[in-house]
Amino acid sequence: MTEFKPALLLALALTLAACGKGPEERRAFRASAKPIYSSAALDPARLSGTWQQVAAFTNSPGKGCSEGGAKITADGPDLALRARLCLDGSARDLATTLATTGPGRLTPTGKAPAPLNRQWWVLWADTDLRTLVIGTPDGSFGFILNRGGALPADRLTAARQVLAFNGYDTTRLQSW
Repeated sequence: MTEFKPALLLALALTLAACGKGPEERRAFRASAKPIYSSAALDPARLSGTWQQVAAFTNSPGKGCSEGGAKITADGPDLALRARLCLDGSARDLATTLATTGPGRLTPTGKAPAPLNRQWWVLWADTDLRTLVIGTPDGSFGFILNRGGALPADRLTAARQVLAFNGYDTTRLQSW
């Protein structure tokens, strides 16, 4: 009969633990090989105001936080942002400046927690700028902001279609 040695048992346990996904490893919410498009006609100064987060992507539906929100203020060519956003079930606070780094593309210039520390793409805004769909090329996050009350079903449908068109897995979109 073979005798198990503690060192062998420890090596086996460490190997098995390495195979699992840690909390810092998240599955992307979009297929990164698919094209993604930002809103080229967006005037960032018109984003000023108070926004309510009405949906976000999650790997664990029903987990953790729910809706968040953002206050955006025009600050010269940039935007000042104060936000609490629910991303993949965790609330993230953010106070930074967003620089316009391309058409419909905003990048935090101050310290921002991951994954909010990368370029944000405005994938869609309705004509009256009541609803925004935000995403990122690597698919690390995506969310929908709305202002002026509850998000009507037609704008939620449009937002979901835009996300799907840009490669997001909308089965993982949680709305509140």
